[in-house]
Amino acid sequence: MHAASPRAVVIDTNVVLDLLVFDDPSVQPLRAALADGRLCWRVLPGMREELARVLAYPRVASSLCARALAPDAVLAAFDAASRMAAPVPAAPVRCTDPDDQPFLDLALAHGALLATKDKAVLATRKRMAAHGVDIWQPFVTKASAALDLMPVIGA
Repeated sequence: MHAASPRAVVIDTNVVLDLLVFDDPSVQPLRAALADGRLCWRVLPGMREELARVLAYPRVASSLCARALAPDAVLAAFDAASRMAAPVPAAPVRCTDPDDQPFLDLALAHGALLATKDKAVLATRKRMAAHGVDIWQPFVTKASAALDLMPVIGA
C-alpha cells in the first residue's frame, strides 16, 4: 500500500472498458496506480448500470467472447476495484453530453482525478482545472508511452 492517502479517481466507461476488457496498454499507469493504492476509484450506481449496458453492445460482446470473459465477471471486477460514492450535487461545470455529466459531478465533489478519452469531457479540462480537478487522458501512441499519471497523482 502506498504511504500517502490515495487520491480519488473517476473513470469514464470507455477507459473502464480499456482497463477491464480490452487490456489496453495505454491504461497501464492507471492500472498500476489502482493496484498499489495511489488511487481510489469512486463510482455512482449509474456508472455501473452504464457499464452493464455497454457490455451488451455487439463490438464489446464480441471482444468479451474473444477473451473468454463473461459480462458478470467484468462487473465483478468493477465492483471489486471501485468504491460506491454517495450521491453528489451537480457540478457548476456542464458537459455537452448529459450522459457524461455524472463523471464531472463526482470528480468535482471528490476533488478526483478524472480519467477519460471522451471528447465532450476533455473539452471541460480548463473549466474543471479551475475547480481543482485534473483530467487524465490515456495516450495511445508509442511516442507518448513515457507519459503517465505521476505528475497528477503526486508520486
